[in-house]
Amino acid sequence: MKSGSNLEKILGKGEFAVTGELGPPKGNAAEVIKKKAEHLRGKVDAVNVTDNQTSIVRMSSIATSAILIQMGLEPVMQMVTRDRNRIAIQSDIFGATALGIKNMLCLSGDHQNFGNQKDAANVFDIDSIQLIQCVKTMRDEGTLLGGEEKVEGEIKLFIGAAANPFADPFEFRVVRLAKKARAGVDFIQTQCIYDMDRFKEWMRMVRDRGLHEKVHILAGVTPLKSGGMARYMAKNVAGIIIPDAIIERMVKAKEPAQEGIKICVEQIHQLREIEGVHGIHLMAIEWEEKVREIAEGAGLLPRPKV
Repeated sequence: MKSGSNLEKILGKGEFAVTGELGPPKGNAAEVIKKKAEHLRGKVDAVNVTDNQTSIVRMSSIATSAILIQMGLEPVMQMVTRDRNRIAIQSDIFGATALGIKNMLCLSGDHQNFGNQKDAANVFDIDSIQLIQCVKTMRDEGTLLGGEEKVEGEIKLFIGAAANPFADPFEFRVVRLAKKARAGVDFIQTQCIYDMDRFKEWMRMVRDRGLHEKVHILAGVTPLKSGGMARYMAKNVAGIIIPDAIIERMVKAKEPAQEGIKICVEQIHQLREIEGVHGIHLMAIEWEEKVREIAEGAGLLPRPKV
């Protein structure tokens, strides 16, 4: 085992994994974390903790992950390279693993222009692929970047990264995934999926390269709350494609929220039939209370014990 995390064990045993997502508060209100976490307890195998997502200042992903560990939940700590140089990155990895964090998602991060500190200086000393290499070097070779300084202790992390099958150019998406696999990533979580035909084509390309045998792929799903949300995401969120048929279903639905959950459950059933998909990443954005309903509807409960 590379980390001994619950998520690693679930995937290693060939179980269909389920991860959730938790956005830290815009402050130090730990009760916000605890309330969200209770909705996810027992419904997912691990909980992603976002790292100042969309460049909005929030409680740190390391601190939030430590709170989840205290509650008996397993975090997937996200880390973006936007805000840290390689010194800070390696230092934070030391701290995170000392606190018991066993899963890490390597990301570049959204540009600060999207957030509430537009005058902030970005860093991007290394990119997400180099971050994967950094973590792998620390874990497998026991050294810092450069290979000269030995790490005092052991870095045991299950290394994750993101993939977006819907960004352009489409043909390059699988090439980028191959680079992350070569860098040493263990699992991938994708952008939320609505265009199933395009995702299936991406997975065909993944299988053609044998990448599904090198990394565990968790397909991203996000339940829609309303027709307005569907239209907004389709128009304004980069890297997301929502087919007109789904938007129409949401707009015409008498109970849009329930229709959104129904669509999400249907998507999960379809994803489970695709060769090479090893699990889902369920991003119920500020809607954590619906995770149980979705997981039950998709036949994902109870979660396996490993």
